[in-house]
Amino acid sequence: MMAAPYGGQDLSGRNMDKQISYYLQRRSVAFSQDYPISRNQLWQLISQSGNLNQCHPFCLENEVINWDEKSHIDRLIYLNGLTYIRRFLNWEEGEGYDLLIGKEAGPQSYVVWEISELGEGKSSLKITVYPYLLTKMNRLVSFLPFFLYIRPKLKSYLKSVLNGFLYYSTNKEPVPRNYWGKHSWFS
Repeated sequence: MMAAPYGGQDLSGRNMDKQISYYLQRRSVAFSQDYPISRNQLWQLISQSGNLNQCHPFCLENEVINWDEKSHIDRLIYLNGLTYIRRFLNWEEGEGYDLLIGKEAGPQSYVVWEISELGEGKSSLKITVYPYLLTKMNRLVSFLPFFLYIRPKLKSYLKSVLNGFLYYSTNKEPVPRNYWGKHSWFS
């Protein structure tokens, strides 16, 4: 989906492609949400620095580390104190981005955010996560734990996050924390 290397990574384009190919071999979990706003309005919402402070129901704080033309990096502190760094790899103006998220110097999940236009004044946002969880296990052995535990937990999380953007875009006020219920990993 994405084209140019981004986010302060010191990798050449070819190495970046190899790195992304590695993440794409993982199992993934995706969820999408439709919005009664234009594609451009949705892009403005998801590309704004610190946007998770207003839109993420499990966010205690979204601190900007660097947010300029050449690099986007921020820190997401969840309600339970878990702290992740998000390093954006590719940034496609008006279409979406991809990023790595995880603890500083820890395992990383690869995440893709994609916007689609659905018609005049309507758009959709899809988030796909390629989690690091269970990647060290044999693929066959990890099948049931992934589909019975990891996948439902991530789907619930993504649904709440995407609904948080809908809540903020509709109500023009920050989403209340844990608005759709607590999440055992982040609340």
